[in-house]
Amino acid sequence: MDGYLLFSVIAIATILSPGPGVLLTLTNSIRYGVPGAVGGIFGIAFGTFIVAGVSATSVGVILATSTIAFTIMKYIGAMYLIYLGIKLWNSPTPQMDTENKTTKNIKIQFLEGITLQVTNPKAVFFFMSIFPQFINYSSEFIGQFILLVITYSSLVLIIHFMYAHLAKKARNWLSSPKGGKIVNRAGGGTFVFFGVGLASANK
Repeated sequence: MDGYLLFSVIAIATILSPGPGVLLTLTNSIRYGVPGAVGGIFGIAFGTFIVAGVSATSVGVILATSTIAFTIMKYIGAMYLIYLGIKLWNSPTPQMDTENKTTKNIKIQFLEGITLQVTNPKAVFFFMSIFPQFINYSSEFIGQFILLVITYSSLVLIIHFMYAHLAKKARNWLSSPKGGKIVNRAGGGTFVFFGVGLASANK
């Protein structure tokens, strides 16, 4: 397989770029601490396997060629992002979680991470456009495909945990009434922005 290093660099740049997944990780880390962000981070990473699998099947081909299928998927993702934005905007100021409240939330956060990843059709098209350029079709396909997906998912874990730890350092200020309000408003507004942007995006 040619260009593995280049693929890794492109993946790192893509994951580092601020987006709904990064925002979810930052928000969970601020509200619940790094342990409370684990569920969402693993959900996003697991969602990558789903998106990559879809991109390699006829479903991915349908989404790439069918305007109706693309539009339906696009609006589902957009509505979910807008919902998260409104929910965060109206949330109370995040408080320091001195008790262990993360256990009961980890499944919800895991599902949120998966949903963010799989409801965005752009993620499907990312994998559909990246994989062909870095896979040598003259040799075994499955092994190369799995390597690229595992690489991308591993980078998701590393980079998102890095974001979670960075958020932890500023958590005291971000958990103050003033800082918390800024986080909720900025985070909620950003989610809505991503949702509107996704809804208005052309194929």
